[in-house]
Amino acid sequence: MSDVQARKRQSWVSLCLSLLGIGPVLILAALVSVIAVLTPDFLKSGNIANILSQTAVIAIVAMGQHLVILTRGIDLSVGANLALATVVGGLVYRQVDSAFLVMLTMLFAGATVGAINGFVYVFGRLPHPFIITLAMLSICRGLALELAIGHTTMRGMPDAIATLGGAASFGIPNSFFIVFGVALLILVMAKAMVWGRWTYSVGGQPEAALKMGLPVKGVLISTYVISGLCAGIGAIVLAGRTEAASPLYGNLLELDTIAAVIIGGASFLGGRGHIGHALVGALMIGVIRNALNLLGVDVFFQMIAIGLIIVIAVEADVLRNHLEARARNLQAARAL
Repeated sequence: MSDVQARKRQSWVSLCLSLLGIGPVLILAALVSVIAVLTPDFLKSGNIANILSQTAVIAIVAMGQHLVILTRGIDLSVGANLALATVVGGLVYRQVDSAFLVMLTMLFAGATVGAINGFVYVFGRLPHPFIITLAMLSICRGLALELAIGHTTMRGMPDAIATLGGAASFGIPNSFFIVFGVALLILVMAKAMVWGRWTYSVGGQPEAALKMGLPVKGVLISTYVISGLCAGIGAIVLAGRTEAASPLYGNLLELDTIAAVIIGGASFLGGRGHIGHALVGALMIGVIRNALNLLGVDVFFQMIAIGLIIVIAVEADVLRNHLEARARNLQAARAL
């Protein structure tokens, strides 16, 4: 192969990788453009605010799920964890009318479940976190149903929580500001702190991370604690939006968050991803569901659409890995 041909192939591979990297954003932009033409009501300020409000919980919990997937893990308990957190918060509210204590209880409940996931996975030497998080899904859902008064929805939340989850400021849902705050905090942790570099190292090259003496166990546990904490924050937002606590909340939320992370462009292989991936994926899910609702499409077809998009996103990840391998081979060939 001549040097000119090698350069052309290298350029072509680099271009494809760049397109795959911004692919989710391009797809989201295309979706918004097409939907705006099909449904004029889509771009109205009220509908945009509705999309932001509806996707807030998925976005918050997906950011925690993103960190777990970054380390080659998965957290299937986030939906049940969120439900349990709302129930525990609702029970505290019946004892003391304090928004601070109710929110603190929800955060503590979520983080505790996350810590259990992390500790059992790491120190129980389980082959994959799928096992413990699936078990915690069942445990948390059962506890939520048992603890809930009447085993059903409990109405009422402090006014401050209702304002955070259901009200708006300057025409923008307050829940959007919570999403922005969580994203900014995680971004700082991932990019400006050594913990972030450790997380990428543990997910990308776990064996090398061990040989380098990185605190692999601590990093893994921390990601599950943060994932649980994000479920607790999501519980506050959802309980505030509905002004209620319910053991039925968060049903299939684990699938939505995993879909958001993968659709956004992160990889199940770990070590690669950006917090923006989770946000783009969550927004894409929200846009699709909102558009299908406006078009009067049945909810079952909405599930089919999300499933198809997940398949496409996974195939895009496979293609990205193939192109990256080709790029490395071409670079090695040119170096010889």
